[in-house]
Amino acid sequence: MKVLEHPEFDAHERMVFCHDKASGLNAIIAIHSTVLGPAAGGCRMWSYANDDEALTDALRLSRGMSYKNALAEIRFGGGKAVILGDAAKDKTAELFRAFGRAIDAQSGDYITAEDVGVRVADMEEVATQTKFVSGLSQRGSSAGGDPSPWTARGVYVGIREAASHHLGASSLQGVRVAVQGLGGVGYHLCRHLHEAGALLTVADINRERCNVVGREFAAQVVSTDDIIGADVDVLAPCALGAVINERSLGTLKASVVAGAANNQLATPEDGEQLRSANILYVPDYVINAGGIVSAEGEYYGDVSEAQVAARVDAIGPRLRAIFLEASATDTGTHVIADALAQNRIREGRVTPMVDKLAS
Repeated sequence: MKVLEHPEFDAHERMVFCHDKASGLNAIIAIHSTVLGPAAGGCRMWSYANDDEALTDALRLSRGMSYKNALAEIRFGGGKAVILGDAAKDKTAELFRAFGRAIDAQSGDYITAEDVGVRVADMEEVATQTKFVSGLSQRGSSAGGDPSPWTARGVYVGIREAASHHLGASSLQGVRVAVQGLGGVGYHLCRHLHEAGALLTVADINRERCNVVGREFAAQVVSTDDIIGADVDVLAPCALGAVINERSLGTLKASVVAGAANNQLATPEDGEQLRSANILYVPDYVINAGGIVSAEGEYYGDVSEAQVAARVDAIGPRLRAIFLEASATDTGTHVIADALAQNRIREGRVTPMVDKLAS
């Protein structure tokens, strides 16, 4: 498929196709926008069925990062990288060093970090070849380290806000939440929810993760086929995207969809179907911004861990404003969020939260 004719191509500024024979690296770097700062977004390593699937993921994820970073009010544009390969079998130090050299060749227009299948140790290898990387081991009290706990914190804050707005719940005590995907973000989210008194139903392709979460957080474990249609109040997709689609919509029993996965809606029409069914969709790139907020603070080096916490907690009021606007205008939350992000990018306008915290 031709890139410029791809249905997910959205005036992306640059697409870079990376190959290094010696290490076996095959990757795509997608830079969607640098209007608000260098394009930033994590690197995902996944066993894609084919190159077109990888290209689709890179295009969609990079645009989502532009929107995410604009609404998080940070000094980044949007980009994403995908490495084609099995993270369980194909990882080598040299592969990530080769990826680091590919990042360095972009001269700072793209800042990478962790995403699905990639860990802090992998980013440390990238950092031997380039300075344009975040998500490294934390040093002292400065921002940094694994961004997944921050993503989980933001999703927890967002679920709490959604439950208040849509369910009339003053707390999460007794609220039934289904968490799909128990990786770094999903596990930490379950911990937050359990501590708040939520009743958990969980699923993951990794049975051992299910056993750990079931044991530690008194969670009911169900199959990956049953989690979307679980009889719960909140569905929290924390795996891969497009889980809300024509097929799954008919099985949903949850009143709220709020999770960490990127691109949860297969199409914008699926968001409209949720609105018509009175199911509150919490825009994924707003609720899951905690990780990139941490990465920005680490990259620029002028934000403390305490400030990162305050900025992540600001996801709650940001979502509240979107919910209220959507209710007032009888419009889907995804439409409201998209319009806000597009306006900020078009105007080249963002007020960094670090300035607000300092004032």
